[in-house]
Amino acid sequence: MAKSIFYHAGCPVCISAEQDILNLIPSEQVEVVHLGTEKAKVKDAESAGVKSVPA
Repeated sequence: MAKSIFYHAGCPVCISAEQDILNLIPSEQVEVVHLGTEKAKVKDAESAGVKSVPA
């Protein structure tokens, strides 16, 4: 199974969604990308079709 990527910006809604995702999917199966601290990954998110976060 391919690793899923969860993009977020660090707002309270995003943090809550991150916790929900990590409660459902084992952390080794999902990569969490905080676009506020990992600005270089914004282009990757856009290329993946992300229009808004959390995604």
